[in-house]
Amino acid sequence: MPKLLIIFSLINILIVYYLLHRYYKKKHELEIKIQGIQEKINILNTQHIQENKNKIALEEKIERYNSLKEIVEKIDQDLDLEYIGDTLTKIAFSSIANNKGTCLLYLIDNQTQKLNLFKTKKQVQGLIIKAEEGDIFDFWVLRHASPLLIEDIRKDFRFDLGKIEAQHTRPISSLISSPLISEHNFLGILRLDNSIPSLYSQDDLRFLATVCGLGAVALENGELFQRTKDLAIHDELTRLYTKGYFLEQLRENCLKGQRQDIIFSLLMLDIDYFKNYNDKFGHTSGDIVLRSLSRTMTDFLKDSSSIISRFGGEEFCIILPFKDRRAAYRIADELRVKIEKTKIILRKLQTHITVSIGLASLPQDATVADELISKADKAMYEAKQKGRNRVC
Repeated sequence: MPKLLIIFSLINILIVYYLLHRYYKKKHELEIKIQGIQEKINILNTQHIQENKNKIALEEKIERYNSLKEIVEKIDQDLDLEYIGDTLTKIAFSSIANNKGTCLLYLIDNQTQKLNLFKTKKQVQGLIIKAEEGDIFDFWVLRHASPLLIEDIRKDFRFDLGKIEAQHTRPISSLISSPLISEHNFLGILRLDNSIPSLYSQDDLRFLATVCGLGAVALENGELFQRTKDLAIHDELTRLYTKGYFLEQLRENCLKGQRQDIIFSLLMLDIDYFKNYNDKFGHTSGDIVLRSLSRTMTDFLKDSSSIISRFGGEEFCIILPFKDRRAAYRIADELRVKIEKTKIILRKLQTHITVSIGLASLPQDATVADELISKADKAMYEAKQKGRNRVC
């Protein structure tokens, strides 16, 4: 009996061990399967999150590039440079920068070939832009004629951090900038910057470059329209206003003067003995005299809001806003002296000219344009009859 009991006990122990072993083996296998399933779930969750991010990014990209149609429509609505500049900066600042940081639009000055700050959009309204002719980043874009992306200025070896800090009153960490180029004609630069590092991506830069491509065509058309409009109201020889444009401005000033009780004066100038210069030195010399006189008048009155016109031949007219007869007389006489003292070289000979000036004021002498011109014209002929080189 004891042997049978021992055998039975051993058998039971073996059975229990077998069953336990099998249980733990299955449990381990299940745990491995659960871990595998959990890993797959984690991978799927990660893929789902990434797909959602990609979906959002794709939707943003689609929305952003759909806005290009709106950009084309907007900048084609008006050829005015102010409108085009406002539209470009507004689109770049809102679509790319989310109205954060700073957006700057620089245009090239055709005479100096320097950058000039044309339009700005700023998160902080009171922010002062110190570099009105551009900084080292803008000069880089100008020199290379290619877009620029900076994720963190402090880690970018291309630029001197000391110079950057010296040029700016505002902190800059990240930046994207693109040239405005139309058929190899460099028109300007559109740029976004922010104090936060790594704010802009390659996709942001690509979109900015696309906006600039569209904007460059609009700006070139706008500049061409501006030049055409400018030629229509400016005398080709002297670059002063034409008679037609001047008469429009004079009539507007007269109406404004009557409605708002505003005073102004009209000067009419005529070059003394102008025919003698043509006879002695030739008609080309006459053109030199007219251009010299135009520059003298423009320089003398540059700090005022005067309107200067070539009225015909060797006659010129000037509107002096907010000047009564007494103040206008003083200005006219100072101008007369300035003209007389200005040296002109004609065929290697030094000479000078004098002018006779007639003056009439609103409302002292007249209240309508035609009458004001007539009074100034009579005063000018009076100056000639009294010996020339004087103001009447």
